[in-house]
Amino acid sequence: MPCLYISTNVKLDGVETDSIFSEATKAVATIIGKPEKFVMVILKGSVAISFGGNNDPAAYAEVVSMGGINSAVKKELIVTLGTILESKLSIPRTRFFLKVYDTTLGRNKSKL
Repeated sequence: MPCLYISTNVKLDGVETDSIFSEATKAVATIIGKPEKFVMVILKGSVAISFGGNNDPAAYAEVVSMGGINSAVKKELIVTLGTILESKLSIPRTRFFLKVYDTTLGRNKSKL
């Protein structure tokens, strides 16, 4: 059950967010290999974010998934989600940071 959490300093008032949700859901599901019906996307705008010492449009995101994460998947998520944010919110890819977690292993490497 992947979850994508996006925080941005861009104001979302007047922004058509439905397409962001649908494109991000489809991208995460396809790249990680999970059904879309299990993907959660959270988008929070107007967050106080400074990147490189200025407040130009920027975003921080996290992807958490139970399995399906490897180096190739991480790279594809960065490129694809960066493209979505750039096209929908005018956030340059150079001002987007993505953290990816695989929660498959619990304590003592047991399955969660």
